[in-house]
Amino acid sequence: MTATRNVCYTLINVPMDMEPPSEVRLKMDLEKGQIKAKTEALKKVIIMILNGEKLPGLLMTIIRFVLPLQDHTIKKLLLVFWEIVPKTTPDGKLLQEMILVCDAYRKDLQHPNEFIRGSTLRFLCKLKEAELLEPLMPAIRACLEHRHSYVRRNAVLAIYTIYRNFEHLIPDAPELIRNFLVNEKDASCKRNAFMMLIHADQNRALDFLSTCIDQVHTFGDILQLVIVELIYKVCHANPSERARFIRCIYNLLQSSSPAVKYEAAGTLVTLSNAPTAIKAAAQCYIDLIIKESDNNVKLIVLDRLIELKEHPTHERVLQDLVMDILRVLSAPDLEVRKKTLQLALDLISSRNVEELVIVLKKEVIKTNNVTEHEDTDRYRQLLVRTLHTCSVRFPDMAANVIPVLMEFLSDSNEAAAADVLEFIREAIQRFDSLRPLIIEKMLEVFHAIRAVKIYRGALWILGEYCITKDDIQSVMTEVRRSLGEIPIVENEIKKELGEVKAGDEVMTAPVQRLVTEMGTYVTQSALSSSWPSKKEEDRPPLRGFLMDGNFYVAASLATTLTKLALRYVSLVQDKRKQNSFVAESMLIMSTVLHLGKSVLPKKPITDDDVDRISLCLKVLSECPPLMHDIFNKECRESLSRMLTVKLEEEKLSQKKESKKRSIAVQADDPIFFMQLTAKNELTSKEDQFQLSLLAAMGNTQRKEAADALASKLNKVTQLTGFSDPVYAEAYVHVNQYNIVLDVLVVNQTSDTLQNCTLELATLGDLKLVEKPSPLTLAPHDFANIKANIKVASTENGIIFGNIGSDRNCVVLSDIHIDIMDYIQPASCTDAEFRQMWAEFEWENKVTVNTNMTDLNEYLQHILKSTNMKCLTPEKASSGFCGFMAANLYARSIFGEDALANVSIEKPIHLGPDALLSGHIRIRAKSQGMALSLGDKLNLSQKKSRT
Repeated sequence: MTATRNVCYTLINVPMDMEPPSEVRLKMDLEKGQIKAKTEALKKVIIMILNGEKLPGLLMTIIRFVLPLQDHTIKKLLLVFWEIVPKTTPDGKLLQEMILVCDAYRKDLQHPNEFIRGSTLRFLCKLKEAELLEPLMPAIRACLEHRHSYVRRNAVLAIYTIYRNFEHLIPDAPELIRNFLVNEKDASCKRNAFMMLIHADQNRALDFLSTCIDQVHTFGDILQLVIVELIYKVCHANPSERARFIRCIYNLLQSSSPAVKYEAAGTLVTLSNAPTAIKAAAQCYIDLIIKESDNNVKLIVLDRLIELKEHPTHERVLQDLVMDILRVLSAPDLEVRKKTLQLALDLISSRNVEELVIVLKKEVIKTNNVTEHEDTDRYRQLLVRTLHTCSVRFPDMAANVIPVLMEFLSDSNEAAAADVLEFIREAIQRFDSLRPLIIEKMLEVFHAIRAVKIYRGALWILGEYCITKDDIQSVMTEVRRSLGEIPIVENEIKKELGEVKAGDEVMTAPVQRLVTEMGTYVTQSALSSSWPSKKEEDRPPLRGFLMDGNFYVAASLATTLTKLALRYVSLVQDKRKQNSFVAESMLIMSTVLHLGKSVLPKKPITDDDVDRISLCLKVLSECPPLMHDIFNKECRESLSRMLTVKLEEEKLSQKKESKKRSIAVQADDPIFFMQLTAKNELTSKEDQFQLSLLAAMGNTQRKEAADALASKLNKVTQLTGFSDPVYAEAYVHVNQYNIVLDVLVVNQTSDTLQNCTLELATLGDLKLVEKPSPLTLAPHDFANIKANIKVASTENGIIFGNIGSDRNCVVLSDIHIDIMDYIQPASCTDAEFRQMWAEFEWENKVTVNTNMTDLNEYLQHILKSTNMKCLTPEKASSGFCGFMAANLYARSIFGEDALANVSIEKPIHLGPDALLSGHIRIRAKSQGMALSLGDKLNLSQKKSRT
């Protein structure tokens, strides 16, 4: 609806292919047609008037031949017709014919049918002409005493609207409605009457509430909601009234209506900071989440709990409710569970951590028994990460958690097993007292591990932390068990030829003799035809990995055996035992090398893996002291440094978070006056009901710039030239999923422009919601036209078009929609980043082309230009070594992920002023996202050069 139209409450769909009927034909149908013909003719008249047609000749015809009819459909259509038809002359005076209409509606207000009375009263709410309403006031008052509630509640609405617009017509409206409210029994009528008193005469509303405040819990939910709103508004304006109404709000927390409970809890939190009030509101929120089946409701109420947690004084109260919050985990939705676990993690303390861990352990065990749900694996992963964080923050809990989690190393879900392995690696490094327990459990589950990545990580942990003679021997036993009989090549060839032991052989069919086309005999063995599937099933896990060509695990095995052998030599003094262990380790490495270079595996061994295994063989044969230190000390120190950096980063982020949440008012802070506060500084002092209404209408302001006016001016796009007959410029307002174009159109000529129309079209994933209606511009006049455009995905879009009139047509400049309005920085783990990088199929490679000479400066410029977040730790990118690699991540408001890898270098040999070079690789699930982000990067690089 453009700004030039009159206010309209009714929207009617118009078929695009419908031909406009003639006025003569319509007049004939309205005068002499049957009821059906008159109905169709009236519909066509309404549509034509909505499209801007002026039909003054039909007004008297409709009054004479249609208005007296008693058909209900006709009466409903007439209500729409009288709403949209012009009721005044060009000089603003009321048309004489409207007196007849007024008389007809006075009769309808006295009609015996309650539907006609109620519909007429609703129609009167939309009238803006006091002259029409004045004769109807006695009839409207009389409707307050009608027997039917439908008529009474619409009479209250009509009186409220008339009192608000034309107070002189019914100056005693508040008193009238107050008396009506005392005697009324119907809930909907009482709700409307109470709502009117809130907005028209708040003191009378408070007087009524005071008389029945003890019976509020017995009222209907629609009336209770209005009472909550009144209490909020009164206490917001006058805090001294809080003690008077706080008990009423407490009672409404026990209401049977979820909506009332939600609003009462929100109001209670804003009215009181007392721990009992916060606890009651939080408990109410938790009950709502558990009892409501709609996931959207659960998420909304969870957000309110998270908002409560952000307040420092409320956090301690919520910590006592952690066990109640964890009841929400019974919900099947993954997003609800994820938010619940994060909230519980934020509220964890030494008082509740033990109970929290017990509940999470039970949840983990439950997921092991339930496999049919598609989100079970991901939920298990979330639980593992939560337990990991609990154990890092509270080391005493690690001993209880590790035995349960170790069972999941053999899990079929590799992601959950990887998280368990990461947790175990961190725990075994940080907690010396837990190392024997972890080693023991690891050896128990080692043979059951079926994922090659998990097996590789488990090998590394065993090789690094087995320090006793018995543990080292146990690891060697498990490796031999997992590898099978060696040498591998000879053993596999024997199996292929059928030369296996009788006990291992499974033959169920005799040898068959077949004749070929050439007439020669061929012998086919049942063993060779049926054995492979059975043989592959019976293969030990490590041998299976090697036969599949996964020789990276062989390199890890060689490193582990080398560490164990060097450690064994230093522990055992018997030379014979030393040589035996080292020889066994070298035999395993040699047989793996032999297998890799044979034709038996599906993929041959890589040169890198050959080099690593050969290096390990050389180290074991020579045993130099330097290599001993590298293998047995440097690796662990590297892990220790990495974990230390990670812990420091977590502490730093927690410190920043706590600084954000801390509310401190200094003595010299300026005083804020609400009347002078900018819209982007709305705080809890604002009316929350008004804010929620603005949010629903899409009128909330985002914090964009210190000066809101300057921010708006930055988004104004000039569409035509200053010398064009029609000047146009547009303000582009992006409001999440839709774009509002506010176009200013100026007639720069001395002529009146008839049918001035804004024609728009879009490129990309944009859709024009409605076509702006034509308007008439007087000489040197201007008007604002608004157009809504829906956005479906994150990609650059273009809006183009023209402004046409009866005299000329002006082509508009293109409006480019910036992708940055939809992209927000986000975080993910390294494992998730690698997984998405492997899955996403669209890649855009951007060449670095800038005049910047500093690597960190260029990275910060890229982050600012693309709204992406750098996942690479700050310490990893600090210092100067001539090159830099960093991972970036962002997510759109549509849930699309965007990944980027920055690989740049500065040629040091060319001097300090050498330009940067390199590439930025962007990956996304959709082509549009990857291309749009690449275009933005190219554009920002060009800007940096100017």
